[in-house]
Amino acid sequence: MDISLPGEDGRSARYALAGQPVQPVIGARFTRIAYAAAHVVADPLAMTDPWSRPMVDWDRTMAFRHHLWRLGFRIAEAMDTSQRGMGFDWTNAQELIRRSIAEARTVDGADLASGAGTDHLAPAAAKTLDDVITAYEEQFGFIEGLGGKVIMMASRALAATAKGPDDYVHVYDRILGQASGKVILHWLGDMFDPALKGYWGSSDFEAALDTVIAIIERHADKVAGIKISLLDAGKEIALRTRLPDGVVMFTGDDFNYPELIAGDEKRHSHALLGIFDAIAPVANAALAKLAERNRAGYDALMAPTVPLSRKIFEAPTEYYKAGIVFMAWLNGHQDHFAMVGGMQSARSIRHYADIFRLADQAGLLADPDLAVARMRSLCAVAGV
Repeated sequence: MDISLPGEDGRSARYALAGQPVQPVIGARFTRIAYAAAHVVADPLAMTDPWSRPMVDWDRTMAFRHHLWRLGFRIAEAMDTSQRGMGFDWTNAQELIRRSIAEARTVDGADLASGAGTDHLAPAAAKTLDDVITAYEEQFGFIEGLGGKVIMMASRALAATAKGPDDYVHVYDRILGQASGKVILHWLGDMFDPALKGYWGSSDFEAALDTVIAIIERHADKVAGIKISLLDAGKEIALRTRLPDGVVMFTGDDFNYPELIAGDEKRHSHALLGIFDAIAPVANAALAKLAERNRAGYDALMAPTVPLSRKIFEAPTEYYKAGIVFMAWLNGHQDHFAMVGGMQSARSIRHYADIFRLADQAGLLADPDLAVARMRSLCAVAGV
């Protein structure tokens, strides 16, 4: 089977599919905690103003969460993968969280943690640290009021308001001190969100690391773990090495996740990854191999997913969501390639063609006939 796809020079060339779809291991038990940050499925027929009034297909959105649970993943809900702060606002996030928590209760063993941030507070409207604290308290209160677990997302409002590390310490001390359950922290780099540059009060990594470690050590009884998304394995390992006992590392490194999850002789990272949304069947099979202590089998499955992930998360990294939803469309999890805010337009047809090739080579086109038909339709719209 082959297809005509645009190349780097803009000219089309025939591409012959070579991959074999990888079959997941249903019922596999992992030795790593594996959260998939899940996307939302837009409803293009209901959207009359796509840029400012997002509409969600709740049935398909919940069905995708069942797909991830079936493959053994936990779900990180209402994170940046769902376009939080990029077309998907707190009002919609509340409905998503409410529905997902209720849905998780219908599935044996399902696990879900939801993002609490300050995105209903515009950064320019935050005049004081108390404004940021109040915004965090509202979102924590909503999630915990539903009996949910919280992921404390990085705050644009805090980044805009804080004058230095002490201000971050003040806010995190207040919020963690009153949290009712254990919290996962989230250190998101400015490659994912430019508004978070200098988070923790410094652009110097070592200084920022000292700040976050001090916060975690003071609240080790309230911090389940921390996700770091800096796309730098060395920085993740530096943080991982300093975590107190009982606090785990969740890799958010969509460039270097296989070796970070596998770990070294001393420590390993668990995972909270956006790329797991797109590579769930292969990641499932690989994690099953790792649980069997079959490192070679794990590496053989994971290695081909890395070029795909690096393409999806290439700069501008904040637009990676388009590649995630594109993969869901290719694999039949939704009937259209439309996104909240029209974000599918954030990437080019050549970018999508590259994702198609790499997904095939990684064994991630579950139904090659369907994927080819859909890719041809997208190429036709683009004039290929």
